[in-house]
Amino acid sequence: MASSQPYYFQAGPIATRFNTVVGWLARHGVSVAGTAELSVRGRKSGALQRIPVNPHTYDGAQYLVSARGHSQWVRNMRAAGGGELRVGRKVRAFTVGELPDDEKLPILRSYLEKWGWEVNQYFQGVTAKSSDEEIIAAAPDHPVFRVTVTK
Repeated sequence: MASSQPYYFQAGPIATRFNTVVGWLARHGVSVAGTAELSVRGRKSGALQRIPVNPHTYDGAQYLVSARGHSQWVRNMRAAGGGELRVGRKVRAFTVGELPDDEKLPILRSYLEKWGWEVNQYFQGVTAKSSDEEIIAAAPDHPVFRVTVTK
């Protein structure tokens, strides 16, 4: 029976600790395999929320993909419309546009090719080698935002 709630894979204590370390490293100038720290204003608190992300470049554009689904940073991003990406002192402010599901296929496949080693467990068996139909079926569970740098 399908859930009426959007897909959201809650991180466990090990993943939370790993994210804390990777975020700290990015904040201090060390990018692990291309990671950056995302800062986005909280939709309820108004406070900046920080989380490590894997910015992904496809066909000359940059994207943020939520491997874990409709997470808190995704909900905050929808409300805020943008944020900042940081690696050390390099901070890039940006706005976003969320892609509709029917435009996600090439970005998700490319993202899984690069980041699958880290995120495959959140895609419920879908990998970069999955069929177009399988990736399209997974698309609603994985929000994708196109990033436009503003400064």
